[in-house]
Amino acid sequence: MRARNDGKVINLLFNVTPALLEDYRDPIVSALQRNDIEARVGLIGEIAPEDVDYIIHATGGPVTDFAPFTHARAVLSLWAGVEKIVGNTTLTQPLCRMVDDGLRQGMVEWVVGHVLRAHLGMDRYVCQKPSNWEQHVPPLATERSVTVLGLGELGAAAALALARLGFRVTGWSRSPRDIAGIRCLAGADSLPQALASAEILVGLLPQTPETIDLLNAERLALLPKGSFIVNAGRGTLIVDDALIAALDGGQISQATLDVFRTEPVPGDHPFWSHPGVTISPHIAAATRASTAAEKIAENIVRAETGQPLLHMVDRTLSY
Repeated sequence: MRARNDGKVINLLFNVTPALLEDYRDPIVSALQRNDIEARVGLIGEIAPEDVDYIIHATGGPVTDFAPFTHARAVLSLWAGVEKIVGNTTLTQPLCRMVDDGLRQGMVEWVVGHVLRAHLGMDRYVCQKPSNWEQHVPPLATERSVTVLGLGELGAAAALALARLGFRVTGWSRSPRDIAGIRCLAGADSLPQALASAEILVGLLPQTPETIDLLNAERLALLPKGSFIVNAGRGTLIVDDALIAALDGGQISQATLDVFRTEPVPGDHPFWSHPGVTISPHIAAATRASTAAEKIAENIVRAETGQPLLHMVDRTLSY
């Protein structure tokens, strides 16, 4: 549905870095124009706080006090993760996280690629010594169990893609889900069951008080011996020292990590030198201006036409 604002110009405050402003300004303005909405774009100091209609937000933006923006109808995040803003006590406006097709597709491709890498044992041949003709025939996907922790937009999409390849997929989430082709488990009591079947464990959980340090030494010990971990959710999911110990002891064969407690990963962190760890520099699912702009525009259109906003953050759940 297109908006009809009868000549009104909405004011968009970009609470982002200058580089992100350059990337996103024109695509968002163009997407709004295609929906018959004209927008005036500004940074902090260029639009009076009381005149701001919507705030486009990304981590690193200069605004940390949202109280002056008394007429802002929503804060629209460019990122899927909102843990760095959701606890801001000055933020009383509706907060919406980013869920767009490019983000979803990028995450699915990254997860599927690294699950297949683990499943097929590809590192063995990438790193093999010259003249070492040693055959290791991998099992079929139908013979491999994968557990996906987190069945939100990204987790559900990844789980379905893996199931389509034939993997036996279990999905675990905080609250019950029903996804065709996926064995869905929910709640803390079912987490041990989800872990016990995970020959390959995929982490796609948001950061909340309940998910921080969820995979500690005790829970890593529940995984099948020699399992693989692929984490693209949040770096606080896994206790770093516990993961190193599990790798050293053979409980975990290999871990591919795209997210970390501190980013960039400090140069002296043991992950850099550990042969069982692959560091991916938080590139699993980047927000792309071409697709994200359409979702920002869609939410603004919804607000302007009296429809509920999409992907609103539940402050009690932190996502």
